[in-house]
Amino acid sequence: MGVEDAADHPHAAEDAVESIGTTLDERTTCEELAAFVCERLGGAAAVDLLPEDIPSAPGAAGAAPALERAAMAGRTELLAPPGPEGTLRGAHPSPGGGRRPGGAPPDGGRSAAVPRDGERSAAGPPGGPGAGPRQVMTLPLLGQGRLYGVLLAVRRGAPFSDRETDLAQFAARLTAVHLGHARHHSAVRGTVLRLQRALLAEPGRPHPNLDLATRYLPAGGGTLVGGDWFETVRLHFGRTLLVMGDVMGHGLDAAVDMNAYRSMLRYMASTDLPPHRVLRRLDAAVSEEGTRRPATCLLVQVDPARGTASLTSAGHLPPALFTGDGTGELLDVPTGPPLGTGVGGYEPTTRALTLQDTLLLFTDGLVERRKEDIDVSLARLAGLRVRPGADVEELLSDVLDRLDAGHAEDDVAVLAARIRRRPEV
Repeated sequence: MGVEDAADHPHAAEDAVESIGTTLDERTTCEELAAFVCERLGGAAAVDLLPEDIPSAPGAAGAAPALERAAMAGRTELLAPPGPEGTLRGAHPSPGGGRRPGGAPPDGGRSAAVPRDGERSAAGPPGGPGAGPRQVMTLPLLGQGRLYGVLLAVRRGAPFSDRETDLAQFAARLTAVHLGHARHHSAVRGTVLRLQRALLAEPGRPHPNLDLATRYLPAGGGTLVGGDWFETVRLHFGRTLLVMGDVMGHGLDAAVDMNAYRSMLRYMASTDLPPHRVLRRLDAAVSEEGTRRPATCLLVQVDPARGTASLTSAGHLPPALFTGDGTGELLDVPTGPPLGTGVGGYEPTTRALTLQDTLLLFTDGLVERRKEDIDVSLARLAGLRVRPGADVEELLSDVLDRLDAGHAEDDVAVLAARIRRRPEV
């Protein structure tokens, strides 16, 4: 099937719908557009994007913003600027006034000029026997009244036909719609992420006899952030309650429920009840309310004066403990049902702590791997050997790096705590 035959194919538009916009990632969508145009029209294609913060209406007053090359496909050498013998109509004007259809001006950017739909031209030297002039078509990525960028298609030989131009125009507008969806999704995700970071930015102050380090790492890709959270509650007699929780699900609702759990737990913990009774009260309150998503939760009450930790769990993964020699282990904690079920049944356990021991509380995103048994994932964490003598910040960073938490499939919240050595008098 020839190039023009590909544009005339009755399913060409359907193929565009199926092959463009398969993800909510801008770059991927631009790459899909460039690949589709090259497959259907031949030659080369490039997609240049405008920044998100420009005026939504094309031709708005003000200096032209710089375009950024987002994707190229095909015979990319055709995208190079033409020689002095030819000029490409509809190409982007450089800041110096010359037109550069594919190459960047000396400052590395391209200023935006809004082309007319399907603007076509022939330019440049023949490029060898039978090669024909260079044919150029520029199209705006315009959707819902907003300009997102420019599509540039270049080839040698026959001019672009009206049917080819119509197909490219359809693909460009389809891409613009998908770019609008991607930017809206990114804006929503950013709002939720800022909310979650704001809620986790300042956990309650622990007692000064405890060294503490925390991290929150949102998962990458298109998944909205979830309800992972941590907290510290300062109690009487030098004790501190450490909290790690995970509301089921993702998105804004999960983040809102996370804040509700956190607020209720702060209030109930302030009554200075044992951790397992705090969970019982919290479970009963959430179950009676009936509007919150279930959540897992781990409570650890650290008593530096006695060198003990009292632990209880509502369906949460057990904490790890790293000793002074750098070896790790998982602590055995009785696990009750998640919060919000109304079942209760939370039981405590106690563990002795030394000045060299570091507790590590975490959500499942730190250890879980797709299609891997959770026991295998937990054993990987427990098998880590950290540097003896590392402070809590160094230990936490080491664990995150070695478990590749930056590329986790789910959000990661983690908290490390160690009893602080009292200064000698």
